[in-house]
Amino acid sequence: MTGRFWPRLVRSAGDVRASHVPSDDRAERFRRVMLPHMDAAYMLARYLTRDPDAAEDVVQEAFLRAYRSFDGWRGDAPKAWLLAIVRNCFLTSVADAANRAPMGDVDGWTEDLPPELIEPRSPESLLGEKREAAMLRATIEQLPEPFREALVLRELEELSYRDIATITGVPIGTVMSRLARARQMLAELLLPDQPREAQA
Repeated sequence: MTGRFWPRLVRSAGDVRASHVPSDDRAERFRRVMLPHMDAAYMLARYLTRDPDAAEDVVQEAFLRAYRSFDGWRGDAPKAWLLAIVRNCFLTSVADAANRAPMGDVDGWTEDLPPELIEPRSPESLLGEKREAAMLRATIEQLPEPFREALVLRELEELSYRDIATITGVPIGTVMSRLARARQMLAELLLPDQPREAQA
């Protein structure tokens, strides 16, 4: 999965290995366990920051923190553990740069689609799909942060409610409530003219 990733992040992971490990296999174990989740880390950071460059910075910082804390990792749910660090790095970056405006730029986002989803199609079909992907991404980015975060973790990263609760630090009931509200808001944004069913 990391073959199509961002070169400077992969290079940074290699630098960590070279400069911090004397002779044991700690760095190799870290690479084996954590690097497969680099795409998931970037996707979460990208949705949270709404800026590809800021997302790379967040993921790079998250991987450095994860490496420094790797000895304290208990060995369970590596993806959830890493994404919790990504989220914390994002919150730290927001606190450190409170005056930074969200970019909301969706140009180039469709380049991050998995290769297995890319098949030979007509130029018109490709253009239509890119527009749809960009529109969906831009729509998700309109959701308030806690709802956007819950939706990405559940629907895109396919994490369990329990893992999402661990990452976000809220009860499972709150996760479920946020997801229900996020789906409702997303539907309202995507289909504004559709009548809503009356609540029972």
